[in-house]
Amino acid sequence: MTDRRETNRKPKHRPNRPKRPSKGLERDWSEGERIAKYLARAGVASRREAEAMIERGEVRVDGRKLTTPAFKVTGREDIRVHGKRVQAHEPVRVWRYHKPSGLITTTSDPEGRRTIFDELPKSLPRTITIGRLDLTTEGILLLTNDGHLARAMELPKTGFVRHYRARAHGETTQEILDSLKGGVTLDDGTRYTSIEAELERQTGTNNWLNVRLTEGKNREVRKALEHLGLQVNRLIRTQYGPFELSDLRPGAVEEIPAEVLREQLKDVIPSKLLPQEPEDRPQRRRPSGGARVHRRKR
Repeated sequence: MTDRRETNRKPKHRPNRPKRPSKGLERDWSEGERIAKYLARAGVASRREAEAMIERGEVRVDGRKLTTPAFKVTGREDIRVHGKRVQAHEPVRVWRYHKPSGLITTTSDPEGRRTIFDELPKSLPRTITIGRLDLTTEGILLLTNDGHLARAMELPKTGFVRHYRARAHGETTQEILDSLKGGVTLDDGTRYTSIEAELERQTGTNNWLNVRLTEGKNREVRKALEHLGLQVNRLIRTQYGPFELSDLRPGAVEEIPAEVLREQLKDVIPSKLLPQEPEDRPQRRRPSGGARVHRRKR
């Protein structure tokens, strides 16, 4: 006997019952945001790191272990990482940090070297870096509690200029340094776009240079100058986009006021990623000298 489907038959009356939750955690809710994005905005880890945590079974929602990052949350759930409950998103915050030489900017190091996170004040919430500085490079490093803002500020399309002061050993002239303006291709095929380098002064065989670039690739200043026969023996980043190192002492951390962030970033960063402006906005106060900022040159 073949099966029949009766299309016009009136269904039997059944009392309204709440829908039973689907089995497993692969359900995709119509509201909320993906768990990895939520964890990144909460400052737990970057989105990629959060996805890796989920794959390792380190994330639980309402007591159940997640098996896939394709899952949405609203923030009303009991979300835990390594057994510790994740708090709701905090307001977006950004700090200026004067990174000393001798520290790396990753959260941990297989070689056991000290990281900036070992040295930051314990009162600081969990933060991630906006860009990085290598082991021996000093100067301004921006920190934030919001992964999306960090990624947005690192994108080349922002046009943020990185300013450095470099001390380099070797012989050079301004004419040689100007060759970097048209970009440079290293022997290994690495290509750098325009780099501006100005010879500030010479002391014996050491040269003090002011360097400006927009890409910020790994060890870009050192490698570009090495291509010209110069060996960098000290490198200080003095400015990242509109934010300046100023007189911030090595190891010190200072928060950038929310109103300054909005004012300096409103033209290049989506407003939804910036600190929200309160309804009753207090009178704007001028940032202190330690928080001095400069507008990006156009």
